[in-house]
Amino acid sequence: MTLETWLVYLAASIGLSLTPGPNGLLALTHGALYGPGRTLATIGGGALGFMGVIGLSMFGIASVLSLAGELLLVMKVVGGLYLVWLGVQVWRSPAPGGGFGALEGGASGWAMARQGLLSALANPKAILFFAAFLPQFIDPAASLWWQFVIMAVTFALVECLTELLIAGFASRLSGWLARSGRGFNRACGGVFMLIGAWLPLSRSS
Repeated sequence: MTLETWLVYLAASIGLSLTPGPNGLLALTHGALYGPGRTLATIGGGALGFMGVIGLSMFGIASVLSLAGELLLVMKVVGGLYLVWLGVQVWRSPAPGGGFGALEGGASGWAMARQGLLSALANPKAILFFAAFLPQFIDPAASLWWQFVIMAVTFALVECLTELLIAGFASRLSGWLARSGRGFNRACGGVFMLIGAWLPLSRSS
């Protein structure tokens, strides 16, 4: 990959990471609940998930999903159910702002990382999106593995920085969240549940 191509890919990755999505919302919620330091686990899990999605897209899973409508539907249903479940957990979370150190048992670092990972993997349409997005930057004459490493690491780092900024912004609102935290949790949880309900109904194209 040439420097010019990489710079264009970097700019596109920044724009893509700034687009609202489940992982950004999860970083916002966890940042408000637990602070940006603890949210690093969520962010790291999400970055790993996105690297997996990029790998699946580059190495041909996207073409299989495009042809196998039934498989795509199954993945949509499973991913949608997970997002609905995640929304219920966020809805029931204690109001943020009352002290980031008071974590419940379900909010361990591993649990937060797992939520970030599964949130990135839960939407199979992300695989199809990257399948359409990545070929614009791939050189078929060069090593696909090296291009995967460059693209996956670049996007993961951009996504991590973006979500860390979101989590840090959320933690600064702790005073307001202490007063309106339950409503904040329910709004975020409701968005997760709406995304999860919409996902199986969305078109495959």
